[in-house]
Amino acid sequence: MGEKNELDYMCGISDDELTERFKESIRIDNEIRQIKGLPIAGFDTEKKKAYMEYPDGRREYA
Repeated sequence: MGEKNELDYMCGISDDELTERFKESIRIDNEIRQIKGLPIAGFDTEKKKAYMEYPDGRREYA
């Protein structure tokens, strides 16, 4: 991932930095959703399925 594309060259942001910023934005969004009592999307690696986790702890798999 050390390669730079045209946008990286223009903005001065590496692919790795952009990935870290994206991950952090998702973490912040999940915290906000928890505070508001909204469901959070996730992925169960054991079952290999996406799910919605609700504030009461239950999960609904897609």
